[in-house]
Amino acid sequence: SENPLFSTSHLLVPKTKSTAKKPKQNKMVQAYIDRIQEVNPLINAMVKDRFSAALQEAAQVDKLIEEETGGEEVLEDRLPLLGVPITVKEAFALQGMPNSTGLLTRRDLVSGVDAPSVALLKRAGAIPLGVTNCSELCMWLESHNHLYGITNNPYDFERIAGGSSGGEGSILGAGASVIGVGSDIGGSIRIPCFFNGVFGHKPSTGIVSNDGQYPPASGLQMGFLCTGPMCRYAEDLIPMLSIMGGPNANKLCLSAEVDLKKLRFFSVPHNGGSHLVSPVDAQLLQAQKMVVRRLEADLGVKVQELFIPQLKYSFQIWGTMMASPGKDGKPPTTFAELMSEGGKKVWPVWELFKWLLGFSSHTIAAIGLALVELFQSSHPSPFILQQKESLQQEMEELLGTDGVLLYPSHPQITPKHHHPIFTPFNFCYTGIFNILGLPVTQCPLGLSKEGLPLGVQIVTGKLQDRLSLATALYLEKAFGGWREPGKTTAKP
Repeated sequence: SENPLFSTSHLLVPKTKSTAKKPKQNKMVQAYIDRIQEVNPLINAMVKDRFSAALQEAAQVDKLIEEETGGEEVLEDRLPLLGVPITVKEAFALQGMPNSTGLLTRRDLVSGVDAPSVALLKRAGAIPLGVTNCSELCMWLESHNHLYGITNNPYDFERIAGGSSGGEGSILGAGASVIGVGSDIGGSIRIPCFFNGVFGHKPSTGIVSNDGQYPPASGLQMGFLCTGPMCRYAEDLIPMLSIMGGPNANKLCLSAEVDLKKLRFFSVPHNGGSHLVSPVDAQLLQAQKMVVRRLEADLGVKVQELFIPQLKYSFQIWGTMMASPGKDGKPPTTFAELMSEGGKKVWPVWELFKWLLGFSSHTIAAIGLALVELFQSSHPSPFILQQKESLQQEMEELLGTDGVLLYPSHPQITPKHHHPIFTPFNFCYTGIFNILGLPVTQCPLGLSKEGLPLGVQIVTGKLQDRLSLATALYLEKAFGGWREPGKTTAKP
């Protein structure tokens, strides 16, 4: 059947890059509000809006533009996102908006300030339209919680939008937002961007502030958590990252020109066959091969196919490092402790019993994660630590300052609702790069035979973000980038 989200109305809204030059920003903001009101009842991506305030702010922008005597170029230089509507993951503090991260015990919490990354975007002139859904406590592949419900994929309502920034991915994929803010500690930007056919970037570690989001990282996790941009168009990634990074963005030299013909390209088709992880779907393997052939034909480069044996232990490496104590020797906050925020202590086994009877206020995914922690060893495996160090060294030597690696975004094309519970370790295709601290850009590559997004991760060396971003721009032109949800087999 025809997907009800297919519409040409949102295609009339220009890209972010040009919005500051268009008159009447209140009409621009209203166009996105109209689109959200059209699609959100179907996808449940935005969980709280600030439409009235956004329209007032857009009217102020129009007045500012009319009164500016130095020309619009002056405003564009000072306020590069002037009047541009954005959306924000609900896990981030946005003044006047909820910041529950899907916990019922935090349902009445309203942010009094903005997270630093959000504040920088607002200072550049962006106008937030509202906050979007996420998985409970931001630690699952599906954006589902008992406060806001479940978010649907705009290409097929029976499929997931990903997590934890799934609401953000869904609203972007549906053409109801053009840029947004997400966070990523195991793929929470890249997985939703992949499933929803849009662009996302996990920056090099330490560039964008992680402050102002819940839950806060603990132990060694602060070194793995990243805040970054999510966009419909690749050209918006660099402007957003430049703003969100503040002074730290200078370390990335984002304005430096990149000659793709002078880069070294590598392709790794899978992680080596871990028994914990699904095999990579044939359509994804084919899409990655298409990228290789296009790079070689257009740029005259030779893409070297590699097999990196340590990637087979990606999940074990991620789990070990996430559970490791911080430099102060303190272990990270347990998931059960996070679930207890603002309420009674959560006992995972008892919570599972309550869930079976239909009385738990937590999702089965969250309960399962808390249960897994009970059986985790407090003594990391020396073998896994050795694999991590070996992989870190090999990847850094391989990529250097001019290497680009192609790697699957996920072993499966967008799963159906609740199916990730049967394949809980598949996220390790993204999570391993959080541990390694490498920048990664998620790039869409058209649609599968089922009408679902295909994609690939573009990985580069530390602080070499501009290389993956330049490659994403090239692949957008080569493969068409974001595709509006059209005639698919989706059912409302």
